[in-house]
Amino acid sequence: MLNRRALVRSFGGGMMALPMLESAPSSAATPRSSSPHAKRLLVVGNPFGAHPEHFFPQQFGKDFQFPKTIRSLQWLKDRLSILSHTDHNMKSGHGREIAFLSGVLPETSAAYPEKNMTIDQIVARRTGTQTRFASVNACLQRGIRLSWNANGMDIEPFTDVRRMYDHLFLNLTAKQRQERRQLLQQNGSVLDAAIDQFNGLRRNSPKTDKERLDLYANSIRTLEHNLVDRQQWVDRDKPTFELDGYVSGGEITIENHYKAIFDMVSYAFQTDLTRVATIGFSPELKYTDIQGVTRGYHACTHNGKREDTVAELVAIESFQVQQLSRCLKQLDQIPEPNADGSMLDHTVVLFGSGMGYGGTHSNRDLPILVAGGGFQHCGHVDTRDSSGDNMPLCNLYLAILQRFGLEYEQFNQSSGVFDFTHGKA
Repeated sequence: MLNRRALVRSFGGGMMALPMLESAPSSAATPRSSSPHAKRLLVVGNPFGAHPEHFFPQQFGKDFQFPKTIRSLQWLKDRLSILSHTDHNMKSGHGREIAFLSGVLPETSAAYPEKNMTIDQIVARRTGTQTRFASVNACLQRGIRLSWNANGMDIEPFTDVRRMYDHLFLNLTAKQRQERRQLLQQNGSVLDAAIDQFNGLRRNSPKTDKERLDLYANSIRTLEHNLVDRQQWVDRDKPTFELDGYVSGGEITIENHYKAIFDMVSYAFQTDLTRVATIGFSPELKYTDIQGVTRGYHACTHNGKREDTVAELVAIESFQVQQLSRCLKQLDQIPEPNADGSMLDHTVVLFGSGMGYGGTHSNRDLPILVAGGGFQHCGHVDTRDSSGDNMPLCNLYLAILQRFGLEYEQFNQSSGVFDFTHGKA
C-alpha cells in the first residue's frame, strides 16, 4: 500500500500533496488557454499592519491625497489601488497575521481545497517550471511566516543577505555540480519507485478515487518534467550581481541590507531567475538606523497615542514603503521583453499585513495596496458592501490568481472576485 507521507517527503515536501479521496470536489486550478497579462508576483509584508491615519487616504476614488506612510508612491498614483475595509474576518490578537496570504489558519486549513497554501506559492506552482527558482523569500533576521506550501508548512525565508546572494548568484563548483547531478538522479529513482506504488494504488481504487488520482497523475508528470529542468540548470551559469557595495565598507545599515534584498529580487526578475518573490519586515530588527527612531518596532505600536511614539512608528512604516517604491521604480524603467510596457506593468505587486494595526492588535481593516500587474487601477476604494460589511480579502486574491491565468472560481473565504474597474466584488 502507498505510504502517503513517505511519498510526499520523497517529492521534497512542498511539491505536491495527494488529493483527498472520496471528498468534496476541489477547486483545483487549470491554466486558461490564452496567455495571462501578469507574469510576476511580488509580495511585501510586515507583522504589525499600519497606523491607519497615516496609511489610508481621507478621500476615496482616484483624486486622493497621499498620507505620510505611502507618500513615496505618489509617482505611481495612476497604477495603484488602496483597499480600505477588507480583511479575513478574524478575531484580534497576535498569531493570526500568518493567514495574511491565504485567509486560513493552519488549525482550520483542512476544510479548504488548497489548505492554507498562500497565493505566492500557488502562483509559483504555475510559473516555477519556467525559471531556475520557483520563488524567492526573504526577511532580515527572523521570518514572519508569510509563505506556506501545499503541505501546510511555512517556508523559511533567507534572513541573511549573503546567504540569499549565494543562493541566487553564486555558481556551483565543478564538484558541487557533480554532486547535484547525482542527487537529481537519486531523486529520479525515488520518483520512479513512488510512481510504481502510485500505479498499484490506482489499480485497486474505486472509480470515484481513480478520477481524482488521474488529476494527481498529472502532477506527477509535471514533477518529472521539473526534474529534467533542474538537471539542465545545473550546468548553466547564474547571472552576475555585485553585492560588495551593499555590505562592505562604510556604515552597514538596515537600509543597505534591504536595498540589497530588493535589488537582488529586482535583478532576479530581470534575468528571469524567478517570477515570484516575498519580502518581509521582521519585528526584531533594529530600526534605530532610521532617522528619528529610538525604540523597537513592536514598542512603537504600543504608543498610547503619544505623538512622539506614533511619529517613530510612522517613520518605520514609511521606510518599508520607501524600499518598495525604490524597487518598483527600477522595474518600471526596464522594458518588458517581447511585450508592451515595463516590467512593472507585468508584475503584480501586493503590500500589506495580516494585522490591521498593532496598537490595538486588530486583525480587521488590513492595510492593503496593489500596484502594477496591468490592472485598471481604481485609486482608494471602500470595499464594503451595501450592508456595510468588510470585503473578504480573498476576493482580491481570487482576482490576482485569475490574472495569472488560473481558473479559480473561489479561493478559501472569497465571496466573489474583486473588480478593479469598479472597485467592488
